[in-house]
This record gives sequence, C-alpha cells and structure tokens, in this order.
Amino acid sequence: MASVTSLSDSVRQHLASALSATLPEAAGADPLLRRSDRADFQANGILALAKKAKANPRELATQVVSQVVTGDELIKDVEVSGPGFLNITVTDRAITGNLAARYADDTGRLGVPLKEHAGITVVDYAQPNVAKEMHVGHLRSAVIGDALRGMLDFTGEKTIGRHHIGDWGTQFGMLIQYLFEHPGELAPAADVDGEQAMSNLNRVYKASRAVFDTDEEFKERARKRVVALQSGDKETLELWQQFVDESKVYFYSVFEKLDMEIRDDEIVGESAYNEGMPETARLLEEMGVAVRSEGALVVFFDEIRGKDDQPVPLIVQKADGGFGYAASDLTAIRDRVFDLHASTLLYVVDVRQSLHFKMVFEAARRAGWLTDEVTAHNMGYGTVLGADGKPFKTREGETVRLEDLLDEAVQRAAEVVREKAQDLTEDEIRERAAQVGVGAVKYADLSTSPNRDYKFDLDQMVSLNGDTSVYLQYAYARIQSILRKAGETRPVAHPELELAPAERALGLHMDAFGDTVFEAAAEYAPHKLAAYLYQLASLYTSFYDKCPVLKAETPQQVENRLFLCDVTARTLHQGMALLGIRTPEKL
Repeated sequence: MASVTSLSDSVRQHLASALSATLPEAAGADPLLRRSDRADFQANGILALAKKAKANPRELATQVVSQVVTGDELIKDVEVSGPGFLNITVTDRAITGNLAARYADDTGRLGVPLKEHAGITVVDYAQPNVAKEMHVGHLRSAVIGDALRGMLDFTGEKTIGRHHIGDWGTQFGMLIQYLFEHPGELAPAADVDGEQAMSNLNRVYKASRAVFDTDEEFKERARKRVVALQSGDKETLELWQQFVDESKVYFYSVFEKLDMEIRDDEIVGESAYNEGMPETARLLEEMGVAVRSEGALVVFFDEIRGKDDQPVPLIVQKADGGFGYAASDLTAIRDRVFDLHASTLLYVVDVRQSLHFKMVFEAARRAGWLTDEVTAHNMGYGTVLGADGKPFKTREGETVRLEDLLDEAVQRAAEVVREKAQDLTEDEIRERAAQVGVGAVKYADLSTSPNRDYKFDLDQMVSLNGDTSVYLQYAYARIQSILRKAGETRPVAHPELELAPAERALGLHMDAFGDTVFEAAAEYAPHKLAAYLYQLASLYTSFYDKCPVLKAETPQQVENRLFLCDVTARTLHQGMALLGIRTPEKL
C-alpha cells in the first residue's frame, strides 16, 4: 500500500523549507500548523522564531511568504495576519487529488501510513469474575479496551489482550465444597449456553451461600477446601476448573452480545500468576524494594500517606504467608515485560483502583521491571450514572445486569429502526436493531472522556439527532442509498473541478483522519476519534443539504460528488470499526 501524505504535512514541509530559506538557523523548526476558521490552516511558529532571532515577527512572516511557492498544485494563497501568523489556503485540486489517492488504497486504510517504530502494547481490559454475573460496571473496561486495541492496531502497534479475570480467592472454598457434596449441580460446559451457564452458577452460589451462612461444620469444610485449592489438590482443582469453564461459556455469550471478539488464549486470570508470586516476593525482598513489617512483606512510599500521615504500604505478602492482589499484579508485570516483551502496559480499570496501580507501578519501577523504555499506564475510567446522577441501579436498587442493559438498548433501537425502515424484512430489522442498539451503548461510552462519569440515557443514545452513533450510522446508510440510486454512474474524482465551500470543508476534514487516529491512539483517547467522526457526519449533512449530488449541474460534478460521498462512507466505516461499531448498509 502506498501511504498518502496528508495535506497538513505537505503544507508543513513547504513552510519549513520557506522558514529555513529565510532564516537558516530555523532549519528543522516546527511551523506550528493547525486548522483554522480564517483559512484552511494557520501557522503560529514564526512568533517564537522571531523572538529568538530578535526580529520583527510581521516582517519575518512577510519574508517567509515570499519564499512559499503558490500555484495550482498545493498552496493557493498565503497571507500574513495579526502579529505574524500565516493564513494558508490550499487549492481545490490538492484537496480532490489527495482524496483520490486515499480512495485508490484497496487495503481499506485510506492511505494512512503505519507508524515507523511500532512496539508491543499489552492491554489489560474486560476483567469479569468467575461464578458472578457481569453488570454495568464491566461495560466501560470492555468497550474502552476494545476501542484502544482497534486504534493501536491501526497505527501498526502490536497489541496483546489480557483479561485478568477473578478466578481465585477464598470464595471458591464455599463453591467447590458445595459442588463436591452435590455433584452434578453444574452441567458440563459443553452442554450449556450462556444463559443456562449463568443460571447454574447463580443457583450453586445461592445454595452454597445459604449453607455456608447457617452450617458451621460446612463453613469449616469450605475453609479447608480453600487450603486444598491453594496447595494444588487435584480433585479440588478439577472442581474449580468446572466453575471457570462454565463461567467462560457465560462470558463469551455476553461479549458476543457486545459484539466483541474475546480470544481464549488472552483470558489469563489471577490463578495464572500463582506459581510466580513467591519468586516475585523473593526478588522484591532481595532488592530491598519490599521490607518486612509486622510479619508482612510490604513496599512503602513516602509520598503516599494515610489520614494519620503514616505511609500507606503496598502489601505483597500477608503475615500469614498468603499473597494479595499486589503480588498477582506485580507477577503479571514480570510476565508481560519479560515473556511477552511488551514495551507498554495499558490497564483499563476503574478509577477507584488508581492508587493501587500507582503503587504497583512504582514498586515495579524500583525493581527495574518498568523503565523509560518499558512503561505502564492506568486508564482509570469513571462511573456509569443513572438519570438521577447517581451510580446506575435498577428501580429496586440492584446493580444492573449487563445483558439486561444491552437487551433494552436493542429493544429501543428496534423501535427506531422499524419506524424508519422502508424495505427491510423482520430479520433485517432484528439484525440492524442489534447493530444500532449495541453501537449506541458503545458510542455513548466512547464519546465521553474515559476518566469522566457519564449518564446512561437510552432515549438520547438511540436518538437520530445529536452526537450519537445512530446519527453516524444513518449518515453512512444514506450514502449507500445514494450510491445505489446512482446506478451506472460511478464515483470518479475530478481534480480540475472547483469545489463549493461545503465540499472543501468535508474534504479537508477527511484528510485529517489518519492524524486524528494517531493522536487518539497516542493519548489513549477514543473520545477524540468519536468527536472527529461526529464532525465528519455533520459536515457530510451540510454538504448533502447544500450540494445536490445526483442532480448536480454537470456529469463530471455528479461523479465528483458521488466520489466525495464514497470517501466519506469509507472514512466513517473505518473509523466506526476502530471503535467496535457496525455500519449497516441499509437502515
């Protein structure tokens, strides 16, 4: 695939050449180019250069302008503005020609190059607990993590998923002991679907909890079962594996509903790090990173203190010899750095765990496992709120099941699709409803900065108006409808044609797709890509309203506008796919 240089990069290169020709000591300086309302681009870099060279900024700007080549190919006009800004207008030919080069890319990448120095990023996301239902609290980690992987992969980074599921702990003593005493309560995982699996797990959990809370002898047997589990007793591990397998059937069914691909080899739970935890503790103690305090092995941080101004310790190993979450997380870091050869570790976890991960990362840095070359980032995300601004609950005050939430979104979407559908069958309506409903839930999440809370409002999410995925999906479907109506007339770029203002605005925005994805990926900010796509759909709507497509004045203009429509559709499709959202051909 031949990558396409963006218009902004081409203009930047021209300005940099003009700058160095005017002021040789400015060679390599950044012109600080950005999009502008006053022209296509504005360059602000001359002010700082003039100050450094003790020159008049307006005079320096005028000299730079005299070095810029204008004409038909790229730059139409450059003028000095204000104290020394440069306002740059590019030619219509450059806009259409650039889009034509992107359109010719048959890989679907729209001419966006891959990054030069790609690394390996391990993304830790979507971490449900074994034998427990997934609820609304699991939504954000899954959706944000999936979108981050999509964007990072697109830039050329290699991503490895890690689903650090909760598959270990004292609660398994109760569950395993009950299953030992009531064999057959869990059907083989191969014989159940997701709903049946969760029903079985719920039944066993409630029954075992009832016995555990009322029968002291059972409680003692359950505690002994925990010891047997931790010491690797074969029979106990086999029963434990039944809970894990049954839970995975359920997890897969929920992730499928969420339209997310989860790979079995990327589900690596807490239990996977059990064997490495004693080694982690030994290394930390030998290096002096962790010290013994009241029998426990802990790491202290001067800058992290409690209410009594005493240092808050990170507990690696408890006084009774047991290991906590810190040991598991630090062992996972060792595995990801030394076995997976990651250059970046990205954790998509609740913002309430930020302090824990701050301490874990600092301990790993002190141990030399994290360095300037191998870094870790915690993508702490905010809470999903109800309409009342409080954490989202059912009317009864219970936590909302993730499946129920998705089912309701699909149901609402079906009403919207059915109302708009003209020539869709009932099966097609059901299929589109799933794509629209799940897309609406994902987009509402991803269009919000990850660290902020957001209100879950289904009426707004499935609205055809405003910043919603439905608005974007309908823009895409409308373009497909136009392309079908065009019949034999195909999209063809005509760089020789003059562009209307709405065409120029649309074309310039599409040129920024690659830069936007790279920026959003580098900053772990999917909301920036979502905002770009919403603006793209809005600019397309403006173009559609102002520029007749099939009834344009000349055959060449019809072809060129169909071409603009098709590039818009491809950009919307690619951008939405990176966020994990479908673009139906018909709505």
